[in-house]
Amino acid sequence: MAKIEIIESDITKLAVDAIVNAANRSLLGGGGVDGAIHRAAGPELLAECRTLGGCETGQAKMTKGYKLPARHVIHTVGPIWSDGEHDEPALLASCYRECMALAKVYKMQSIAFPAISCGVYGFPVTLAAEIAIKTINECLQDNPYLQNVYLVCFGDAVLKAYNEQFYQLMHDG
Repeated sequence: MAKIEIIESDITKLAVDAIVNAANRSLLGGGGVDGAIHRAAGPELLAECRTLGGCETGQAKMTKGYKLPARHVIHTVGPIWSDGEHDEPALLASCYRECMALAKVYKMQSIAFPAISCGVYGFPVTLAAEIAIKTINECLQDNPYLQNVYLVCFGDAVLKAYNEQFYQLMHDG
């Protein structure tokens, strides 16, 4: 079964089958990880994204990686945190499920996720980490292809929260 690894790194530098972009609904670039991925991939990524017609929250669409070391970019739109009463946890889990489904369809061996919705979208990091790890782990049960799943954290606080959730989920539940 695949190995889940939590790392602090620049997702745009990873040589994996796919990196996941925490995109906005237009898919036309933005701030944070979205902007960094678009800058690193080059203008061809934006040109391909323009052909996709956007993406709904909780869904995912795939493009080529262009100038990135990753072969593909899977764009997913995470929920904006309001109060937890507007399906935010279910929508975030859907982001991970949709990305994992694309990885399976395309027989990918490696994928890297950022902390979806944890930046400007304001999702509580501890809850987001729990959802990410649980959902990925469930999806790995029926994926014979994936060997490595990287949860790429930006900053010490996010890294700490992800490591704590991973340890708790893998050892307690």
